[in-house]
Amino acid sequence: MLLPFPTPFAADGELDLAALDANVARWNATGVSGYVALGSTGERVHLDDAEAIKVVETARSAVPEDLLLVVGVGQQSTRATIAEARRAASAGADALLVITPHFYRAAMTQDALAEHFERVADAAPAPVVVYSIPQNTGVALAPETVGRLSRHENIVGLKESSGDVVAFVEMLGAVGDGADFAMLTGHATALHAALSSGAQGAILAVACAVPRFTVALACASESGDIERARRMQRQLVPLARAVTTRFGVGGLKCALELGGYASGSVVRAPLRSPGDEARREIGRLLAEFDEYERAETGDAEAGAGAAS
Repeated sequence: MLLPFPTPFAADGELDLAALDANVARWNATGVSGYVALGSTGERVHLDDAEAIKVVETARSAVPEDLLLVVGVGQQSTRATIAEARRAASAGADALLVITPHFYRAAMTQDALAEHFERVADAAPAPVVVYSIPQNTGVALAPETVGRLSRHENIVGLKESSGDVVAFVEMLGAVGDGADFAMLTGHATALHAALSSGAQGAILAVACAVPRFTVALACASESGDIERARRMQRQLVPLARAVTTRFGVGGLKCALELGGYASGSVVRAPLRSPGDEARREIGRLLAEFDEYERAETGDAEAGAGAAS
């Protein structure tokens, strides 16, 4: 389980690096396998280059060597993406999460996308994980394209965030058994289904708010404890929807704040923080996980490294 953490901002909208350091220190003890900095929930598109590097460097200093630090990159041109990938690797990224280019959407044929990722991977000084989130970009990768990319020696995985389990299974088939390529789900409502279908792990925003619970859910699914996994999946869905599709990044930051993290709920415009009614709803949903998250459980300890 990798946590795509939100970037904390102070009340004046500036980076709050002390909060980031404190949050990572707390998450380190929850059984997760690592982190994603500057992903969709990290508001990467709202940071300038200097701020982005500060976030990566702060996270790198807080993340232990036995946990992964993946950094989100991706500009609209291949050239700029390569340059950004090199900066992120120099700042300490173990791997790079590279989003699909999407501004010239009509020109993004499957061949154009494949060539983009192959050229980035050829030049990148760290392994590449392809990032597909068509509900945000409007660009989807075909299973055949995923199969092609899985054969590149420096492309090590795919984060697939659409929640389309049928497409995910087709991608698994295109990659094939035995491939050294990690298929990761980025959609919490499909976590159990994706793991049951053959996913090797997950990168989930909601896991930032309830890390022990989501690690335990993944462990239950992977160990074959199907009834427990189904029960936990049903419990997770309302909170996952609240802190992603319904209230967005602001909702996730609100959940962290209510859970005692140092995040605060400040987002950069044009994103908006949730209002009072939304905060109350998020608080009610989060309360269902309080006992689990506050307990030092065997599940949390056993989950370390179980889902990557």
